Amino acid sequence: MTKKLLFILVLSLMFSLQSKAQNKAITPYDVLPFQVTAKKTVYKGKDALALEIPGQAIGDNTLAILKDIDFHNGIIEATISGQPLANAGETARGFVGIAFRAALDASKMEVFYLRPTNGRADDQIRRNHSSQYISIPGFPWEKLRKETPEKYESYVDILPAEWIKIKIVVKDDTATLYVNGASQPTLIVNDLKQGKDVRGSIGLWIGPGTLGHFTDVKVTKED
Repeated sequence: MTKKLLFILVLSLMFSLQSKAQNKAITPYDVLPFQVTAKKTVYKGKDALALEIPGQAIGDNTLAILKDIDFHNGIIEATISGQPLANAGETARGFVGIAFRAALDASKMEVFYLRPTNGRADDQIRRNHSSQYISIPGFPWEKLRKETPEKYESYVDILPAEWIKIKIVVKDDTATLYVNGASQPTLIVNDLKQGKDVRGSIGLWIGPGTLGHFTDVKVTKED
């Protein structure tokens, strides 16, 4: 048996939500929500999980963690969509992404996320902030942007309220983000802040003022 294990969970969200082998609808019972509400829905023709943040959240621990996952190194693929809520403030960007190596109490995680409304903004600076890496605890986007400008964010052509395919490749203290099937990564992080030995689950992450949708989640583990 090889060290490389490919596994696909066939609940409509957990690892290949559109699996032909078993077409079960996802339910909120398949995730552990933290400061978010999770609702089963159909969005743009796909069975999906819709996430929102009710009220005022504390910090960036705003996600739904997939149950029964132990991830260290490997590949995460998903189809995601983010858009600002109708009542969101002017700074809302439809923040949507994937957390990995996430602690089950949401106290620690690495995150790649997108700002879909920035993808085709008229302001070039906003475009440059279309994708983002953060690390919890200790490394919110504000700190990373102030101390190391441009290092942990990048431009990518994306749109709000549309499905976006992402792939995250994780190896020890390095992670790369690929968007919409591109052969070259949108964002490369060579110094994951929580360290190279951390293990954890996969999380479906959203930011303030966002309606997020998630489907087609697939994980390849390589330890």
